[in-house]
Amino acid sequence: MAATSKAATAEQVAAAYADNKLAQVLYHDWEAATYDEKWSISFDRRCIEYARDRFEAITGSPDPLPYAAALELGAGTGFFSLNLKQAGILDAVHVTDLSPGMVEAAKANAEMLGFSVQGRVADAERIPYDDNTFDIVVGHAVIHHIPDVEAAFREVLRVLKPGGRFVIAGEPTKVGDRYARRLGSLTWKATKAVTQLAPLRDAWAKDKEALDESSRAAALEAVVDLHTFDPDELARMALRAGAVGVDTKTEELTAAFVGWPIRTFEAAVKPGALGWNWAMFAYGSWKRLSAVDRVLAKAVPARFFYNVGITGVKPG
Repeated sequence: MAATSKAATAEQVAAAYADNKLAQVLYHDWEAATYDEKWSISFDRRCIEYARDRFEAITGSPDPLPYAAALELGAGTGFFSLNLKQAGILDAVHVTDLSPGMVEAAKANAEMLGFSVQGRVADAERIPYDDNTFDIVVGHAVIHHIPDVEAAFREVLRVLKPGGRFVIAGEPTKVGDRYARRLGSLTWKATKAVTQLAPLRDAWAKDKEALDESSRAAALEAVVDLHTFDPDELARMALRAGAVGVDTKTEELTAAFVGWPIRTFEAAVKPGALGWNWAMFAYGSWKRLSAVDRVLAKAVPARFFYNVGITGVKPG
């Protein structure tokens, strides 16, 4: 992993409200060193399967594999692209992020896995690569951070080769975001109160400094999360940008109602308090409920699910 990042000060957070690009860099640089732990990200079978399943759910795997030249937008610590590479879906990987700390974290994770990736600090609205460079562009939970999503789609299509594909997963829907944030807020308050009880405090509670940092992180998160999406409108954005073969898929209904309290609980307790068995329990719960959600998707409108993914192709 990358070196520990310095937390943003209250003054920096205040300045970020007037400068969204600054907010994105501050928040994600700050998160870079602890992001994998916070979100239970790993580069083993559990997350390889998760990344591959998200990719296949969105695309149906219509193209020959692997894609030779791949770019990830807003790569963070490399969760999506590095696990897709390990799954045999991507070959040569390039990672970009507006946060220098995240780019370094992704490169360090690749090195830990025994391969290298190219990395650049980059704005998704102005991707620093030539036209017709990549066979595929991927992203996970990224476009809701981008001020002009349609401009980002146009840039994605520009750097794709004719016939190249983009796959964006893990974006919040309008309805899903409302119930996820409510569940997260309630879980955070309950976990904070319970872990401060004397019998649990030493083993489970974050110290005051960590809680203060988490509170500032929550304040910045409200600044950097810019969009939620209606699946049909998201598809129309990609079509207006010039894509063809556009399709969206939604996921997580019951899985989100359980998953968001689990994720918030993980972030609210003392680092190291939860182990591998907990991670496997959380993943197993998500898989079982996702199977339920696939059945519910036949009857429940797509807009009620938490996650939306989108794919499209550059005209060839």
